[in-house]
Amino acid sequence: MNPQDAWNNAYHQLELQLDRPTFDTWVRDAALLRHEAGVYVIGVRNSYARDMLEHRLYRGIRRVLSDVVGQPVELRFEVYNPPKQTADGDGEMPLFRLLAQQENAAHASYTNNAGDTTPLHKHVARPQRPDIPDCELNPRYTFDRFIVGTENQMIYAAAQSVLESPAASYNPFFVYGDVGVGKTHLMQAIAHACVARGLRAIYIPSEAFTNDLIDSIRSKTTAMFREKYRSVDVLIVDDIQFISGKETTQEEFFHTFNALYTFNKQVILASDRHPRELETLEARLRSRFEGGLVMDMQPPSLETRMAILRMWARERGIKLDPRVTELVAARGTMNVRELEGVFNQMVASSQWARQPLTPPAAEELLESYHRPRNHVSMTRVLDITARHHGLTIDDLVGPRRDGHINQARQIAMYLAREMTNASLPQIGDAFGGRKHSTVLHGCNKVAEDLQQDLVTRAIVEEIRQRIIKGD
Repeated sequence: MNPQDAWNNAYHQLELQLDRPTFDTWVRDAALLRHEAGVYVIGVRNSYARDMLEHRLYRGIRRVLSDVVGQPVELRFEVYNPPKQTADGDGEMPLFRLLAQQENAAHASYTNNAGDTTPLHKHVARPQRPDIPDCELNPRYTFDRFIVGTENQMIYAAAQSVLESPAASYNPFFVYGDVGVGKTHLMQAIAHACVARGLRAIYIPSEAFTNDLIDSIRSKTTAMFREKYRSVDVLIVDDIQFISGKETTQEEFFHTFNALYTFNKQVILASDRHPRELETLEARLRSRFEGGLVMDMQPPSLETRMAILRMWARERGIKLDPRVTELVAARGTMNVRELEGVFNQMVASSQWARQPLTPPAAEELLESYHRPRNHVSMTRVLDITARHHGLTIDDLVGPRRDGHINQARQIAMYLAREMTNASLPQIGDAFGGRKHSTVLHGCNKVAEDLQQDLVTRAIVEEIRQRIIKGD
């Protein structure tokens, strides 16, 4: 019996002997790579499967294979890149697909230079330390673009302290504040800095954590889910208030938090309220959140808003009249998101008029600018965006990915995030059940285009005005 037949025989016996979740999660995608002097080298999809097979299932697999061969054998597990089952990889389980994408393995060639070596694959991936899959980070949310003012200098200093010595000074680091004060910018800036330092970090909204947990339960990959979140150096969870009332998510996060805290790993959390105000959150989680450093992120001051406007103008290559800058920044009720909306309108108006924006024109623009977030429905955003592009709502929420439809869909996602109270997962549900990461990618793409493309700016601004007016 040749080595491949022996492995095939053992593989089918393992499928019968192991329980279905264990086999599907750890063994199903294993393949014999080669046979070297009594050692069967088995390829697996990622380092998590390799570790599980080496430390938990080794004896059972070795016993079965030895019985098939008729003599004792040894096993060695290596990470390799298995051939894809489908063109888009949809046949893989969600977490396997995420983890496999992160396995950055170098290919090595093997030659038949040993007496009984049977090269079964020409290329085998050598395992490297895998990057941790996370949500897409906005390239604009870095510390270089985080304006530090008197109202946020303490929270900025605390974030720098956490970066210098993760888990040593403030753990957990809990930031709370109203909408649009810069919490997400700060969280993602920390994530960018962690990655730059070579730390294994995850940034994820809490609703995405919940969805990932649900996927892992459905696909019976909860062991990999736990390994993913408990093997990081820094876990950053945004909008943690949304796990309130979700018992399974709270239970899983409680154990994840404890595991990270026990092994001196940093946990960073953001919320719209102080932990003690999260009434439907379990008491054991509230007490842990309050056990670290809890800081209130205040709205930007007048000076900070002026500095932000000057930074945006500099990045766009626009000369902004200092009087206009002060006039716009003086509207103290605006948060940063609203400020950016006004700024984009100023830029569009200036470029359409082909002349710098004057204070009277800025005053008129401010008077006509409204952001009725509580009154704009998702249906209105979808309907007006679709009609502007000569499409239907079904086109935007459906599966078609034509260039014209995809661009309209991304603009609708961007405006839904800006003008409604919906979260990323809620927007994804409204757009045909798309993932939060797809929504975030679309929003980031439009935000980048607004920085460079005059046509996109004009389209977005026209649709925004029609949504506000209810056309």
